[in-house]
Amino acid sequence: MSVAESRTIVLFRHAKADWPQVTDHERPLADRGRTEAAEAGRRLADTGIAFDLALCSTAVRTRETWKLAVQEFPQRPKTVYEERIYEASPGELIALLNETPDDMRNVLMIGHNPGIQGLVEVLAGSGEDEARERMTRRGFPAAAFAVLSFGSTWKSLEPGTAALRDYWAPAE
Repeated sequence: MSVAESRTIVLFRHAKADWPQVTDHERPLADRGRTEAAEAGRRLADTGIAFDLALCSTAVRTRETWKLAVQEFPQRPKTVYEERIYEASPGELIALLNETPDDMRNVLMIGHNPGIQGLVEVLAGSGEDEARERMTRRGFPAAAFAVLSFGSTWKSLEPGTAALRDYWAPAE
């Protein structure tokens, strides 16, 4: 594959979590979150993107979100559960993405706010005005995702080098 070939990254915030008496890392999905995770999975499948790799935080709510969403996919991508996604800043998430092998063309990251939304905002130097306007209006609620593309290597991914192509969030 040519390094100049377009790559896609989808940044996906975990679905709505519950607040039981457990540590933050162990918080499960709420009932609404389970419904929204499956809906987000259907919407992701509808994009037609064939994911090569999914990077998922190790937190219970992200793992549950991924388990429900991926059931909607025609083919399950390789999944790596990555503890560095939990509580990561946009810069730390970029550093993690910079480690992605270049034979991975389409990557999905399932994580947390404020890091995921911040990463979308930092990476998207250009893009679809309509998608950007919807994201600005809605914010980045639980189970939302953004689709970004860029045309270089993963090691070259840095602020402003991607284009926002699509945005989706569940209806309130």
